[in-house]
Amino acid sequence: MNAILETKDIDRIIEMAWEDRTPFEAIKLQFGTPESEVIRIMRENLKRSSFNLWRKRVNDGVSQKHLIKRSSDISRFKCSLQRTVSLNKISKR
Repeated sequence: MNAILETKDIDRIIEMAWEDRTPFEAIKLQFGTPESEVIRIMRENLKRSSFNLWRKRVNDGVSQKHLIKRSSDISRFKCSLQRTVSLNKISKR
């Protein structure tokens, strides 16, 4: 990893990783954190049972966590009704 992440960044990465529609590529774009590092962060910060449930969802055949596996019908990372997150660098562009 390139830099030491602050607690607020780790919290946001966990939140983004937990969301089914947010792909790993979006996390890497925003934080420079590759998928393997996101998995390590999730493993270290979630209870084992929560981590196992998350990994099962991510590895499921219908997972949207990888852009290459996503349906072409999905063109955004979040629901159109979701409010803009103030610390989200992508939403400020």
